[in-house]
Amino acid sequence: MSNESFKDQPGPEDPIWTYQGYRLKPSEFVAAMAHQFRAEIQRANVWRTRLDATTNWAVVVTSASISIAFSQPNIHHGIIILDALLITIFLFIEARRYRYYELWSYRARLIETDFFAPMLVPPFHSSPQWAEKLSENLLSFTFPISMWEAIGLRLRRNYLWIFFITSIAWLAKYWLFPSPPPNLSDFIRRAAIGPVPGLIVVSLSIVYFGFLALVAIFTLGTTHAPRDVLPHLNADTMKSMYSSGKTKKRRAWLGLHHQRQQLLAIIITEKPDAVANRVLSEVGRGVTAVPGKGNTMLMCALTTNEITNLKVAVAKEDPQAFVNALFAQEVLGRGFDPLSEE
Repeated sequence: MSNESFKDQPGPEDPIWTYQGYRLKPSEFVAAMAHQFRAEIQRANVWRTRLDATTNWAVVVTSASISIAFSQPNIHHGIIILDALLITIFLFIEARRYRYYELWSYRARLIETDFFAPMLVPPFHSSPQWAEKLSENLLSFTFPISMWEAIGLRLRRNYLWIFFITSIAWLAKYWLFPSPPPNLSDFIRRAAIGPVPGLIVVSLSIVYFGFLALVAIFTLGTTHAPRDVLPHLNADTMKSMYSSGKTKKRRAWLGLHHQRQQLLAIIITEKPDAVANRVLSEVGRGVTAVPGKGNTMLMCALTTNEITNLKVAVAKEDPQAFVNALFAQEVLGRGFDPLSEE
């Protein structure tokens, strides 16, 4: 029996699952998604371990520098300032790692909320765009949070406390050794590091720690970790699960506003009915016709992942058609973000 005749034979899992050029049975699709989910969880675990490593480095270096600084009276307090600089480097490294961790968590959360959850709880209905969002992220990923958001979150979780202990140890070091200063002027003078006057050292230290505190505060309402929310369930499901009223989350200017890239395709064709029917059947998007002189203009809102399917569908019916795809600022309604009064 040939392969073609074998494919035509009905099976227990017909009809075949078809999605973006692939012809898979439901069991094959579920198996593929299960392996993808395991891969994303493994990636998240690896990068979560790396997060712990940088925090441990910061704690160990801080403990060592404070121990050395207070071990002998003649050891300069600059060793604690050097420790603060090393902690800053660790913070930057950890923030970068955290962005990757959130990326893997975002993918895993997409599969959890919009693939596995509908299987487990029958009233749940997965968003029709969840597979497209996952596909977009796999093809050209973007981090779920900005670098500033990651720095602010790691500051609030761990590093503000480390910097606080470091600052207290630094002040105590040149306050107590060799003896407490008689006045504030002498206290500031002791902060000098080589040719740099103490007033400049203290001023820069206040500015630096104040900057860290501002970053932690201004990014307080911007981070929406994908593991903490269910971002891709429909609005009715979200309201039924969390019926505590409407809550508006503040998003500061430092945060990234993530939105799927949306397009408005304008098609100039002599065969509007055939092209519109083809787009409806193969792309699954609505088409609006605007009659003109000689030709008809069709307008279709879609996403970047669907533009290839649109071009193929139009070419099948009218190879001479003119297609212009424009980036849309915001598309609301069925198939896109929900239309609301907010």
